[in-house]
Amino acid sequence: MTSDLQRVVLEPLFEPAGVVVAGASSHPGKFGFAVLHNIITCGYQGRIFATNRNGGTLLGIDCLTSVADVPAGQADLVYVCVPASAVADVLRDAASVGIRAAFIASSGFGEGNDEAGAAHGAELVVLAEELGMAIAGPNGQGLVSTPASLCAQFVGPFPPAGGVSIVSQSGNLASGAMNYAAASGVGVARAISAGNATCLGVDDYIGWLADDPATTAIVAYIEGMADARCFYETVKRATTLKPVVVVKGGKSDEGARAAASHTGSLATNDRIFDGMLRQAGVWRSPDIGAAFGAAAALAVHEPMRGPNVAFLTTAGGWGVLTADAMADSPVRLMDLPDDLMDSLDRVMPPRWSKGNPIDVAGGETRDTIPDALHLIAAHPSVDGVLMLGMGIQSNTAALMRRGQFSDFEDIDRICSFHERQDRRYAEAIVEASAATGTPILAATELALSNPENPGPATLREHGHPCYTSPAEAVAAFSALYARGKHLRLP
Repeated sequence: MTSDLQRVVLEPLFEPAGVVVAGASSHPGKFGFAVLHNIITCGYQGRIFATNRNGGTLLGIDCLTSVADVPAGQADLVYVCVPASAVADVLRDAASVGIRAAFIASSGFGEGNDEAGAAHGAELVVLAEELGMAIAGPNGQGLVSTPASLCAQFVGPFPPAGGVSIVSQSGNLASGAMNYAAASGVGVARAISAGNATCLGVDDYIGWLADDPATTAIVAYIEGMADARCFYETVKRATTLKPVVVVKGGKSDEGARAAASHTGSLATNDRIFDGMLRQAGVWRSPDIGAAFGAAAALAVHEPMRGPNVAFLTTAGGWGVLTADAMADSPVRLMDLPDDLMDSLDRVMPPRWSKGNPIDVAGGETRDTIPDALHLIAAHPSVDGVLMLGMGIQSNTAALMRRGQFSDFEDIDRICSFHERQDRRYAEAIVEASAATGTPILAATELALSNPENPGPATLREHGHPCYTSPAEAVAAFSALYARGKHLRLP
């Protein structure tokens, strides 16, 4: 990994003109089959090569017997899934035909603290320098680059395209973050499993992603680091350009031992690490779900200029629970200014709550929620808006449509109205947020229990997150506010 702030060249890794799978297999249960399959079926349009010591044809690709047989200058990336003892020769052959990047899926490079594996790992460091090659891994599951339609990994998913980029020392947690992307509709630009991070550390990827025009927010899972000072300087620079969200594994003694056996990472003092992140302007999350939730908000919305949040709710109980969740957060349930109260009086039903949470108390008409969202978001004292209760009408409609009287004309009419209303609420969230620059988030358990409900489904179609609980939304607001403070927004 780099020892200064010089940007590593990772374009051959994430934007290759051609890819070689070294160690391709005809067995669907092997890494060498799965990764070749995923590269082809996920739509990569560059040149694809595969090597197998026995030659033959695999998934329509005529296999070469050596990477040295790849036509010179036709590939930039080699994905390596051969035994650790054979990796060095593959890398030398790759360099001889102009390949400038490698991803090593193979294990056996010291993650188990064995002497032979440590020697293989040390050899990789020497080779990276000698060959001038960007070497990712080893002991990783792969990488994704949606701008290149590249899914060079032996697992799923291939997430929707978007702006969140993911760097993880755990392959499964990289997949987990991409699964959250697929569920939320907030897509991914790049994702990579750093594995043992022998040659390229998490900080190297973060440094490159900070300058990547396809990336709007970065999520990183870290178990340990070789050079804390380099990591700090890299993320400090990165946060001037992009929001960075970090999950740290190995906080406890038990977790530290698990990290050592998983990727060979050495634990860092958690209190010092936490202070370093705060000073660098990094948002820390407790788990990968919360991290993606924060990154999704940061990727979609402008940072908050202050801590003031207003709730608009069609369900009073959710407003109470959200106020409780906000009590222990850096953002706050604001007092509504008199002029905003007067404006709301003109669009809200007579029995509305006359305060924050702004509860319509079941008296909303067709335009109440969209009109109120625009009014609230446009007020200069409001820094964020939370919509609660979206999807309730469509949930009722779904039950009616399943009932024995579903063919009644009036039932179909009212169900269609309910479904249109929830779509309108979601569209109003997107429109009002774009028009005012004020972050508007939504939270409903229906995003989890019935993701096809028109409310959360419409947000997903627009690439906006819909949180499954008030606490998740409060955490996202907290990240947006912290980002605004770090950038010292007026």
